[in-house]
Amino acid sequence: MSRIRQIETTEIYRKTRESKSRYVINVGGARSSKSHSIAQLLIEKLVNERGKKFLITRKTMPSLRLTAYKLIIDLLKEYGIYNKVEHNKSENTIKYQGNFMLFISIDDPEKIKSSEWNYIWLEESNEFNWNEFIILETRLSGKTIKGQPNQIFFSLNPNDELTWINQKIILNQRYAEAKSLTVIYSSYKDNPFLDKEYVNILEGLEAEDPNYWRIYGLGLWGSLQNIIYQPYIVDTEYPKEFDEVIYGLDFGFNNPTALIEIAYKDQEIWLTEKIYQTHLTNQQLIELMKDIIPEKHRDRNIYGDTAEPARIEEISGAGFNIAPSDKSVNDGIDYCKRKVFHTRAENINVNKERQCYKWKENKNGVVLDTPVKFNDHAMDAIRYAVYTHSLGQGEIEIRFV
Repeated sequence: MSRIRQIETTEIYRKTRESKSRYVINVGGARSSKSHSIAQLLIEKLVNERGKKFLITRKTMPSLRLTAYKLIIDLLKEYGIYNKVEHNKSENTIKYQGNFMLFISIDDPEKIKSSEWNYIWLEESNEFNWNEFIILETRLSGKTIKGQPNQIFFSLNPNDELTWINQKIILNQRYAEAKSLTVIYSSYKDNPFLDKEYVNILEGLEAEDPNYWRIYGLGLWGSLQNIIYQPYIVDTEYPKEFDEVIYGLDFGFNNPTALIEIAYKDQEIWLTEKIYQTHLTNQQLIELMKDIIPEKHRDRNIYGDTAEPARIEEISGAGFNIAPSDKSVNDGIDYCKRKVFHTRAENINVNKERQCYKWKENKNGVVLDTPVKFNDHAMDAIRYAVYTHSLGQGEIEIRFV
């Protein structure tokens, strides 16, 4: 980046930067640096080019705000550029030296039909459908200069080999023959900045589940099957009042700590993601919980991971009504599968975990009666609370043997 101080980049950034193709598809496993590299490249273009229009999009605005939007803003601050740009927070735009960047969801395609863009980024591209892509692709028509072609960038995990991105673009000879396509595959091995603890977690997937290892470890196409839970109902509005509110808490440090609010209304459950953050000490967690749960509501039940009794005791001492959960995994899953769950679009980690939460398979493809232990922190927190609370309410478990 010629006008930005020296920054750390990966090989994936270099490959993305060197491509002059119209379609640049970054397919990668967990933490492979694919999204980070695209964000860095677009910032470089924002700084070094003139008169360009950037469209950063995701399926919904709440999820976009918490991912690509936040990433670019954070990087602008880290690189010392943010104070130089004109950031309109209400309109979700950034202006800099004749360039214009817009962050917008694609839930209303009419919003972008009358616009022309030089660069478009589809974050979590497999959330989009083919028709939405066509609408976006036809708007990639901004004025160009030599050496700076218009480009559309994709970033996604390879968790569905039947996705239109693979079937209609990557495997379509028309794009390859026209030399308008670059596909960049990546894995955690392409990101030298990962801490060793997370690398160990990813490498543990090889023994945990071959398909998960293929997708999230190696960054190769696969297909997730044997998903445990049916899709949650995504609501834009929640009830104004609930019958009862509780919380589920899964502890982590290198893994995220997850605090999920679980609200009951007419026997159905509404979820709100409150905390999903790594490297939290217990004291930091307590301070966050004080901001999230007002003192007048600290008598609400919180169910925590029994593997951390000392942390539960400390949180209790801070004035929260926290108790150890019943960690019966299969009984808890069985109970949760009988409930109706509602979620918000902005519960990005809850929603993403649900979509990928599956039963483990061995190397012979035999489905085991155990969930895959990866990206399950919100799922665990929800199960802890919902199942343990049901036992405290005296609900009857009926079993046929």
